[in-house]
Amino acid sequence: MNKAISKDGTAIAFDRIGEGPALILVDGALCYRASGPNGPLAEMLKDRFAVYTYDRRGRGDSDERKPYSIEREVEDLEALVNAAGGSAFLYGISSGAALVIEAARRLPSIRKVALYEAPYIVDGSRIPVKGDYAARLEAHVSADRRAAAVKLFMKEGVGLPAFVVATMPLMPAWRKLKAVAHTLPYDTALTVACQRGDPLPAEPFASVTIPALVGVGGKSPAWMRAGMKALADALPNAKLHMLDGQTHIVQPGALAPVLAEFFYNEERG
Repeated sequence: MNKAISKDGTAIAFDRIGEGPALILVDGALCYRASGPNGPLAEMLKDRFAVYTYDRRGRGDSDERKPYSIEREVEDLEALVNAAGGSAFLYGISSGAALVIEAARRLPSIRKVALYEAPYIVDGSRIPVKGDYAARLEAHVSADRRAAAVKLFMKEGVGLPAFVVATMPLMPAWRKLKAVAHTLPYDTALTVACQRGDPLPAEPFASVTIPALVGVGGKSPAWMRAGMKALADALPNAKLHMLDGQTHIVQPGALAPVLAEFFYNEERG
């Protein structure tokens, strides 16, 4: 394990495997190096890239300094890019994709980005999040009601049926989810403005002019497919790629070749 120091002094824990162009993998909500999809994905990409996985602030082995802001999370990524040699490719999944977009807006050291299923709700194909959703989530976190925060996020943020959410405490991973529940407002800050059921605004997307790959699962719900088509349309230099048979829980074996082709082959060209 290594640590990069962000501008506000927060130590961000990361691992690096492989050799080649630097590729940083950015987790979504409730995930970190020891619990999430990016570790197995890194193993499949290490033959072509120097792959960086890290714990977003407040998770795993990374520190946390308050108050939280999106700018500080971008600075965390900037510290990682500097540790990787000064430039990098970025891949983000779910709310991590939204963070990657924010980083691409601000950091000229980002060369290309790949985005998988940012949770944007852009039409009426699912119920949008309520106007007080972020405030209610923050209230649970402030009162250390971690279980309630996770359940609210899963029901209203993710859109899982109530009966599925009710059974989640029986899952082996429930303790890990609660351990990082205090970071859910950070993910919400990154996504909630694009979860109202309205078309995507011109900004922040129009200013991300570097090459972008927008991925979506062929078995993902209609609202997610609509959101990713809208995202690909909003980014000036993006292409949409549907992964047949995949859902939001995308299999590393299906995703890795797509990322390798986008980053590595275009790098050689």
